[in-house]
Amino acid sequence: MSTDRVVLVTGGNRGIGRAIAERFVAAGYKTAVTARSGEGPAGTLTVRADVTDAASLDAAFREVEQQLGTVEIVIANAGITKDTLLLRMTEDDFDSVVSTNLGGTFRVVKRASKGMLRAKWGRVVLISSVVGLYGSAGQINYSSSKAALVGFARSLTRELGGRGITANVVAPGFIETDMTAELPEDTQAEYRRNIPAGRFATADEVAGVVVWLASDDAAYISGAVIPVDGGLGMGH
Repeated sequence: MSTDRVVLVTGGNRGIGRAIAERFVAAGYKTAVTARSGEGPAGTLTVRADVTDAASLDAAFREVEQQLGTVEIVIANAGITKDTLLLRMTEDDFDSVVSTNLGGTFRVVKRASKGMLRAKWGRVVLISSVVGLYGSAGQINYSSSKAALVGFARSLTRELGGRGITANVVAPGFIETDMTAELPEDTQAEYRRNIPAGRFATADEVAGVVVWLASDDAAYISGAVIPVDGGLGMGH
């Protein structure tokens, strides 16, 4: 496996993004993370960026390019939730989630694609969610934004697949993060009952799949949706 590749993980300061960055560092990649606040894990370059702001992303990419080199692997992970039922959901609840989760992916991948096209090599991995295709009450904004990533990756594959660039989606199920830890215990137990594996995933289990998709072993996989959900979605 080539380890001189440069990776950028958006939202790499916590949760799944942080675990992904840690795995790339351990595998020897030059790894940068974007964060609005906080720092990425040891061994990473942290750059400030807001994925809803193209200018801030451009500045972040320039900083990574100057310090590490051209970004050849981009992991679009940054995301937010504003959960509420449809009739209570405001325009802003919907627009801000879509602008971050889907629009942020568009801005990051568009900026990264320039360097990948020059290099004639690239890996794009979009972090979706089991609820993108499974659905979830109270998450119309979030599940819509995550489902849209499938069409994004498949269209990108058709555009850039002949240039040595792959684009894939990883759809995690319930992961042990700060977000799930805040759920009431009876809610967590109900979720576990629906998961054939009987447990939540660790963030590292998601990270391992992402790092594999970026490797030479996955060179002929593109436009795929890989669930890491313990069997919850069953391919949706």
